[in-house]
Amino acid sequence: MKAMTLTQYGPEAAFQPVDLDRPIVTPGHVVLRVVATSVNTVDTMIKTMGKDLPLSPDLPAVLGMDFAGIIEEVGPGVSGFSVGDEVYGCAGGLADLQGALAEYMLADARLIALKPKSLTMREAAALPLVGITAFEGLQRANVAAGQKVLVQGGAGGVGHVAVQLAQDLGADVFTTASGAPQHEILRGYGATPIDYRVEQVADYVAKHTGGAGFDVVFDSVGGANVAKSFEAAALNGHVATTVAMVELDLTLAHMKGLSLHVVFMLIPMLHDAHRATHGAILAKLAEIADRGALKPLLDSHEFALDEVGAAYERLMGGGAMGKVVISV
Repeated sequence: MKAMTLTQYGPEAAFQPVDLDRPIVTPGHVVLRVVATSVNTVDTMIKTMGKDLPLSPDLPAVLGMDFAGIIEEVGPGVSGFSVGDEVYGCAGGLADLQGALAEYMLADARLIALKPKSLTMREAAALPLVGITAFEGLQRANVAAGQKVLVQGGAGGVGHVAVQLAQDLGADVFTTASGAPQHEILRGYGATPIDYRVEQVADYVAKHTGGAGFDVVFDSVGGANVAKSFEAAALNGHVATTVAMVELDLTLAHMKGLSLHVVFMLIPMLHDAHRATHGAILAKLAEIADRGALKPLLDSHEFALDEVGAAYERLMGGGAMGKVVISV
């Protein structure tokens, strides 16, 4: 099978086309033909940082976590899937798991679900990692109808899904973003956009919550921005973040009695723990998408498998609007 591999890590490392043996089906797994895969920030981090990240695979490596494809073989012990099923998931591209930058892939059946019928293969491939992350964050923060929810970075990969899922839960959704194009997209999701470059946290908290703060802040920006999320949250509120690898002063969180939730959705793949939870979330996301409440935003640039280097550069360069997808 054709695949794109890395033989070294680093900012200048280039993907190389190779021919690999097609995966052999094993118990609890399926072999699928990859139709599309999307590029996530963590993929670019692995390529650039290599073994400085403990989750990076040994070289030569086939990256790519997200995929949509068609099942070709079903292993012993697998139920609920058949040959020919269109599926999607996030099941490789790290540690010892071959990724989706290949024509075929071996995937743990617990990490996949039937593809949403209303989405194309490219759209479905854009959804798993960001969708599971957004779903877990909102679930752990107990988002409910009538709450005021702030999504930091609502135009990003995780953010734009979190906005739609919070809206579907009946929350009153606000989101930080920059520029008219992003604001227009977010208004289309039913959210109220906030230009963080113009408005200070205290200003938009006063404007939209009467100074009380947001019941839940979902922070897909993370890092130093988490301090702003603490400032924006209401007393006894919830803050969920996807990027917590930073030193933070928790004084304000303590004084407000905040609950902090750190979402790291790769844990099931890395530790073979609770993998079926991801399959169940993907099935739920498919239901939400098929009733019209969730649709991933795709970048306008399309890439083929042999253009994976350009696809990674597109995301890393900051020019993408929506998920970058590679057709296999």
